[in-house]
Amino acid sequence: MEIKKYLNKFWDIVWRDDSFKGWIISLIFIFIFIKFIFFPGLSFITGTSLPLAIVESCSMYHDGNIFSNYEKWWDRHDSKYSLFSFDRYDFEKFDFLRGMNKGDILFIVGAEADRLKEGDVVIFLANRKNPIIHRIVKIKEKDGERIFSTIGDNNNGQLSFEKEIKADQIVGKAVFKIAPYIGWMKLIFYEASRSSSERGFCEES
Repeated sequence: MEIKKYLNKFWDIVWRDDSFKGWIISLIFIFIFIKFIFFPGLSFITGTSLPLAIVESCSMYHDGNIFSNYEKWWDRHDSKYSLFSFDRYDFEKFDFLRGMNKGDILFIVGAEADRLKEGDVVIFLANRKNPIIHRIVKIKEKDGERIFSTIGDNNNGQLSFEKEIKADQIVGKAVFKIAPYIGWMKLIFYEASRSSSERGFCEES
């Protein structure tokens, strides 16, 4: 009975107390819940340390985003993918056919190296401040290990660090967008510290 009494009192303070003290306690409770219960639980379920990821660059952007014209987009980018023996019909089978925009929030799941395939969008660690989110365009075997090669849909070519990605660099696989643009609520605070070429909304290369 004592436990129930204290729980009811705590509930009243967190959700029903509209005083300044109650508001502060509510914020602290929400922070603790998200950081120490929600995210650890979601990480355990999804099998990755980063179950939710904000797209922080324009490297996977397609002109028009969710309203992009795939045919026109492909006509501008087919030469890039032809280097990896992909045609428009191959690409149509891939996830994120219309790319993703800066500020989109993605749902990420853990991915075993043996189950990844060309066309999958993965998030991986490189020699950069933040993880990279790009599309797999080539998989090869090297010394009995799968090595991945990626490219950004909106990049003109491959970056040096994404030509040979090892399995232990991969954080997970992007499955779907949870909320377009909502990540801007966080990104807006870091825009001033970015280089001028990385600031603002996306445009197609």
